[in-house]
Amino acid sequence: MQNSNVVISIILCCYNSEKYLSETIDSIIKQTYTNWEIIAVNDGSSDNTEKILQEYKQKGIPIIYHYQENKGFGNARNKAIEL
Repeated sequence: MQNSNVVISIILCCYNSEKYLSETIDSIIKQTYTNWEIIAVNDGSSDNTEKILQEYKQKGIPIIYHYQENKGFGNARNKAIEL
């Protein structure tokens, strides 16, 4: 039984993730559970990671987006949890 009151937060820590980012987000979108949000921390990417995330946000996909200078995965994960 699905409880639609529970919001699932999916953390994406991104560093130069353009190669698989769209595939990852599309996979999340295709899930049967629909009450979710993506918390994406861009950890100083120099590729199109930010552009891809912003395109999904503009389409109405529930993404909380944060950019930071590169501080490593652990820091990006902790920032996502904070958000």
